[in-house]
Amino acid sequence: MSKQLPIQNITPFKKTRHLFLLLGILFGFALSFVVMCHTSHLGVTLPPSEVWVGTWSTAPQLVEPSNLPPKPGLSHNTLRQIVCVSIGGKRLRVRFSNEFGTTPVTLDIVHLAVSTNGSAIDPATDKELLFNGKPTVTIVPGTTVTSDPLDFPLEPRTKLAITIHFGETSPDVTGHPGSRTTSYLLSGNQVSSVDFAGAVKTDHWYIINGIDVIADESAGAVVVLGNSITDGRGSGTNKQNRWPDQLAIRLLQNPETRNVGVLNMGIGGNCVLRDCLGPSALSRFERDVLNQTRVRWLIILEGINDIGQAQGKEGAEAVAANLISAYEQMIDHAHAKGIKVYGATLLPFGGSFYDTPERESARQQVNEWIRTSGRFDAVIDMDLALRDPENPLRLLPTADTGDHLHPNETGHQMMGDAVDLSLFK
Repeated sequence: MSKQLPIQNITPFKKTRHLFLLLGILFGFALSFVVMCHTSHLGVTLPPSEVWVGTWSTAPQLVEPSNLPPKPGLSHNTLRQIVCVSIGGKRLRVRFSNEFGTTPVTLDIVHLAVSTNGSAIDPATDKELLFNGKPTVTIVPGTTVTSDPLDFPLEPRTKLAITIHFGETSPDVTGHPGSRTTSYLLSGNQVSSVDFAGAVKTDHWYIINGIDVIADESAGAVVVLGNSITDGRGSGTNKQNRWPDQLAIRLLQNPETRNVGVLNMGIGGNCVLRDCLGPSALSRFERDVLNQTRVRWLIILEGINDIGQAQGKEGAEAVAANLISAYEQMIDHAHAKGIKVYGATLLPFGGSFYDTPERESARQQVNEWIRTSGRFDAVIDMDLALRDPENPLRLLPTADTGDHLHPNETGHQMMGDAVDLSLFK
């Protein structure tokens, strides 16, 4: 590392040169100020800087055998998948993943259109995606590809249809089983079909990974890292009413937060400390949080599956301690990237198949640390928002799916309402 020279070692000539340099800089600032004031007076507004911001994303995983694409399969056939974005924009790009594939996946042609109802699209909005100027791209195993930017007027909360005609695909499929959204599969090349009448239906996503939009430089994204509760278990199929969706709607309705995209990184059955369903939160943290586009905030609501699978008192105590250590690691890594981290308390599970005294003790220990450690930039008390005042170890009956672990649609609404929007100003 170079050292700064002592002032007394600078010659008079250098002093004079530095003086003229300083005067030049000051003159430049003054001139810029005059020009700015003049253009403002004339009513000319300089265009704001633009940035890419994530508007939709889903956490990829290796699809289990029971959730693989139905017949006739993906290879040489056409799949239409529906997603609901958070913020809008005039230009977008789409990311596709073959992270868990063992052989290449070829996208022969990909179309994008506004979804109208079921599998139908608005044909006036139908556009083709390109990859380095070409309609076809092959995704090698373990990688992702991102489309070229596409001019596409996108309103907030638009439902988009991503229609892919595949070439060869991998038998090990990368996807997201917990889509809570119906996809439509037809034989052959049907990318231009307005309605996929007679399509085979499946409530899973495959290969699609994320969508970014061009937005004002004030925009940013919040990542929600979680398990099945965040992924939408208990919300309505095709209703797009998971609690992160409810948060996205509230952010859009508030003028001060309308430029905040919401990225749902929930995986059903996921754990923090080890691979359960999908890679652990710790192992996917860089991919699903740090590498998202222009992420400025992170909400962590995960750990209930770790606690619920702990064995005995010592096992539960160890899991609680390790969860706290994991949260601290995630906080440190996020803070190093300038990301604010909000801790959400774990929901009650009294009466569920996870319910034992030692596991409940671990949940209480973790929640106490979340609330009082001061390590999070703020706390979102989901436990307080959804617990039954008459029996705080259980979910409020009106918010319970009936398994005493997952919130229902009312519960998802309550969770979305529990987030303080001022955290995103």
